[in-house]
Amino acid sequence: MNKELDFIKDMFDRIAPRYDFLNRLLSMRQDIVWRTQMVKATALQKNSMALDVACGTCDVALEISSQLKGHAQIFGLDFSFGMLRFGKQKLLKKNINLLNANALNLPFKHHIFDAVFIAFGIRNIMDRQKAIKAFFNVLTKGGRLAVLELTTPEKGIFRSLYLLYFQKILPILGSFFSKDNNAYSYLPDSVLKFPSPVEFSRLMKGAGFENIKFKQMTFGIVTLFVGSKP
Repeated sequence: MNKELDFIKDMFDRIAPRYDFLNRLLSMRQDIVWRTQMVKATALQKNSMALDVACGTCDVALEISSQLKGHAQIFGLDFSFGMLRFGKQKLLKKNINLLNANALNLPFKHHIFDAVFIAFGIRNIMDRQKAIKAFFNVLTKGGRLAVLELTTPEKGIFRSLYLLYFQKILPILGSFFSKDNNAYSYLPDSVLKFPSPVEFSRLMKGAGFENIKFKQMTFGIVTLFVGSKP
């Protein structure tokens, strides 16, 4: 039994009802911009197959559907049933299939997806190398992986201001609105422990990806990584 995994799953189940509201509030609605850029970066064509891992309440899956005008087969996967339950309410009649499953054990054959996305989820996976390799396996040749993750600004006055907000103010706001004392204390800890962009790019390369690029956004508080399968 993976106690750490169970803790994270239970945490997301608890905060699911307020997750979208808190994302908009705590990011000052920048999360919408970040996801839009993430989907655009894969240059997906119509009638593609896409997988949104750690899909949460399906914001990335919905953005994929929006950009491709509904002409795509989209799968959303998350280990938190609570998150999926709230995500399903937003889908209406969209062609998006949801699965309650683990990123380390993807229930798909190899070589079927044109793109794999994971937004704000990779830092919650302990064995990141195994997960990235699993993403590699389900991609077609030329398919792209897009990873969007919270990161820490490297230096300067903005880093000091960000850490003040992230470590002191955000946990208070998050716990007040989510009614969960642990979730938004866990968040800054997990982000501060996340590898640097260069180090994470090496993990992607180690899994077989090439043409790896990363783009730091909003003064470096978020980084978008994109890599291709040869």
